[in-house]
Amino acid sequence: MIVRIMGEGQVKLADSHFAELNKLDDELMAEMVRGDDEGFRRTLNALLDRVRELGEPLPDDALEPSELILPASDATLEDVREMLSDDGLIPG
Repeated sequence: MIVRIMGEGQVKLADSHFAELNKLDDELMAEMVRGDDEGFRRTLNALLDRVRELGEPLPDDALEPSELILPASDATLEDVREMLSDDGLIPG
């Protein structure tokens, strides 16, 4: 699976990591519903960190279609709310 982190580039991840990332996405959604800015920031950074740790960065000149698009680490709760569909950042 190819994941794009806005403002950073693309990362290739094994599909086997989907469940772990989906759990973080569920936590992020719950914090957004509660309006928990601190929890949102913590979980967003945890999600992005795991994608960076587990994935292999693609070259900057690679133009692969991204299956997932994640917000930049400096995105606000409101920025991410605008990005979300009913399924969250990671489709279930």
